[in-house]
Amino acid sequence: MNATVKEMIEFEKGNAIDEFKAEESDMVNHPPHYNQRGIECIDAIQAATDVGFEYYLQGNIMKYIWRYRYKSGKQDLKKASWYLNKLIEITNENTS
Repeated sequence: MNATVKEMIEFEKGNAIDEFKAEESDMVNHPPHYNQRGIECIDAIQAATDVGFEYYLQGNIMKYIWRYRYKSGKQDLKKASWYLNKLIEITNENTS
């Protein structure tokens, strides 16, 4: 799932249909505990790490794939997919 910020906002408003249950998708795409005062944690990490952000994404992809059998199963695979899609997105931005 490679959604734009606008698509994710529309999904959160209930204006989009997604293949996953809303509550599960929220915990993958926008966990409430990763948003403080309107700032998504992932955006703060990207700003703070600059070019190291790609390595951060790679690490999270590995982490969620590594543990999916032992912790959160399908949800961990969806999280790994989210980080992979984010890596693809910024790679495309950097090569455009």
